[in-house]
Amino acid sequence: MKRLHQFIIKSFLGPFFMTFFICVFILLMQFLWKYIDDLVGKGLEWRIVSELLLYAAFGLVPLAFPLAMLLASIMTFGNLGENYELVAMKASGISLFRIMRPLFVVAFILTSIAFYFSNNILPKTNLEFYALLWSVKQQKPEMVIKEGVFSNDMENYSIKVEHKGRNNNMLYDVMIYNHSRNDGNVNVTVSDSGKMEVIEGNKLMPAADSGKIKTPGGNKYMSITLYNGQTYSEVKEQQQGSIRRFPFRRESFKKEVINISMLDFEFNRSDEKLFSHGSRMMNIKQLANQGDSLFADYKIRLWRFMTSLNYTSDVIRQVSWLALPFDSLRVNPKINPDTIVDFDQMITSMSMFEKEDLYQRAIGNARNNSQMISQQIDEIYNRKKMVNNYAMEWHRKFTLSFACLIFFFIGAPLGAIIRKGGLGMPVVVSILMFIAYYILLITGEKFAREDAWSMSEGMWFSSFVFLPLGIWLTYKAATDSVIMNLESYELFFKKLANFSFFKKHKPE
Repeated sequence: MKRLHQFIIKSFLGPFFMTFFICVFILLMQFLWKYIDDLVGKGLEWRIVSELLLYAAFGLVPLAFPLAMLLASIMTFGNLGENYELVAMKASGISLFRIMRPLFVVAFILTSIAFYFSNNILPKTNLEFYALLWSVKQQKPEMVIKEGVFSNDMENYSIKVEHKGRNNNMLYDVMIYNHSRNDGNVNVTVSDSGKMEVIEGNKLMPAADSGKIKTPGGNKYMSITLYNGQTYSEVKEQQQGSIRRFPFRRESFKKEVINISMLDFEFNRSDEKLFSHGSRMMNIKQLANQGDSLFADYKIRLWRFMTSLNYTSDVIRQVSWLALPFDSLRVNPKINPDTIVDFDQMITSMSMFEKEDLYQRAIGNARNNSQMISQQIDEIYNRKKMVNNYAMEWHRKFTLSFACLIFFFIGAPLGAIIRKGGLGMPVVVSILMFIAYYILLITGEKFAREDAWSMSEGMWFSSFVFLPLGIWLTYKAATDSVIMNLESYELFFKKLANFSFFKKHKPE
């Protein structure tokens, strides 16, 4: 039996690793389509892009594990069935459960690895990923000077060129507006040609005269050397009087150098501590502690909100006491208003003037409460959603890992029933099954996030549906069911067509 177990495990591990990397690659392409606008045109180094894709690939592993498990299980048992090896094993008296036993151990080990990855490795890679992604989003696009239009990418300067050299950095018919003083378009430089180059800090650059100047160290600069041009500038009139003058100054030059800092175009990494409090950057212990703290703060805010509303004096104390155990903004249907105060007896004992005054105060309180509720309800609702996000992430670490085990009990019997290997039918069935699972997963998470269902019901909804399906498919495969045999369905419809109801009666 050990050789048989080794044979089955080897037949499974090959398709598993192949399908795992294929799934990660496909999901990574989806990531690229989503963030392609944030990456293109920013002059990022290949090292930064590779690092970002690596972190993104690590984040996709929890989804790739279940899908690879499903596809590899179907392919393994489909190949065994297609080559009649599964039939030979059963003919030798080996049941399907005994054939699945070594792969069940492998599936359990992979499930444990998936949970360890989600709990210990994934939070760290998510922290690196989101910090790097935020830095990439904040990176300014790569400065590109186009012909015939003004380029405003560089701070304090607006540049326009009519033509650019094809094989060099030469510029022709250059116009540069200097906005460093924030006085508007009062300083403009034009020249018939110029040369543009990017240099590092501390590098010697040619100045307007024959000497040399040093740029401040460490940063990149855009050096634009202009030839045969003029600088026009408007000067503010210092004198006050009825006659206003607008002084104007013009300077001609043979050569002039403009140095523009490229500090805003350099890539700067964000501090990872800014993202360390996110739910996806924590393990289960940190999620539990953070979730409890946020939930305690949420209950205190909810209690303050409910006690800040305007009630009658007889109701305030009762509401303060009843609001303490509340866990949601929904009204508790088990509380009967008559148990708080006997309103009938209270109103009957009042005079007409006291009733009128009570009604007016009640209307005023209702209006004030309505205004206060409309102001505070969104904040409290967002607080509850934040609490739910931490609880959802805590459950997600278990549900996605447990999905590997569920998909093994779905894929293995499906492969034994279909008896088709390769990447044809198994891929189609796997994609359909995973799409159904993902739809149920998203639906349950939405209901849990909105408090329509409890957190356990919403997050484990897809598992509650697919686990019985896996048990049922395993039973059907063990009993040699023909539920997915096309020939059995063709035979069924042929028998159905032979009924007299479908036959054409000849007219007598």
